[in-house]
Amino acid sequence: LQPAVSVGNVGQLAIDLVISTLDMTKVGYFYTDCLVPMVGNNPYATAEENSVELSINAEVYSLPSKKLVVLQIRSPFIKNKYRPFCETLLSWVKSSKCARVVLLSSSHAYQRDDEQLLGTPLRYLLTPDLEKAVGGHMKELNWKEMEKVAAYPGINDTDKVLHIPGGGITKLLFTESCSEGIQMAVLLKFCSEGDNIPDAFVLVNYLNEWLQLIKSEVNPSSQWKIPSSWRLLFGNGLPPALF
Repeated sequence: LQPAVSVGNVGQLAIDLVISTLDMTKVGYFYTDCLVPMVGNNPYATAEENSVELSINAEVYSLPSKKLVVLQIRSPFIKNKYRPFCETLLSWVKSSKCARVVLLSSSHAYQRDDEQLLGTPLRYLLTPDLEKAVGGHMKELNWKEMEKVAAYPGINDTDKVLHIPGGGITKLLFTESCSEGIQMAVLLKFCSEGDNIPDAFVLVNYLNEWLQLIKSEVNPSSQWKIPSSWRLLFGNGLPPALF
């Protein structure tokens, strides 16, 4: 499970909720020269003792009981480093024998076409290898697959392409996974820049519909544990429904 560095940082915020709620253990770092270097205090601190632990731009967390590994990315990509990062990541995925990859992402709401304006702002994509395994389940959930859009709008509307504006590495990572036979799912939300914490709750609840990481209740958002670092965001770091 990992985020794309995309519009509103929605995937990264959703990953924060997963790590914090499941109390996942940090097991290592993902070393790469493709991300802007950064260092900071422990974003999931629960006491003064562990608040001084250092965190960097890409870290790996694990929860063996759920056979779950999470890669959290905390800084943007260096220019022209998308492809080398994707190659390194997919090589690691294959060498680690990961069963499948779930990428949490987002896309600019204002660049949707007419079809994408209808219904839910949530979408999914499955590589052919994963489609065989879980495609039927997605249909049972009544999920909506990411639509392809006209390659040349107004000129030629028959040629359709996958377009994820604001999605960062999403499209590249997905297409590379398709060609390399890696089972990957992309879950994304259309959104705009701003206070994107509510979008993160929507996206992580969408993920939970499928993977059942936590037990669903009447108000699922209240079950996610908010990281201590969020209290430095937008005042107190809580969406309006949780004030």
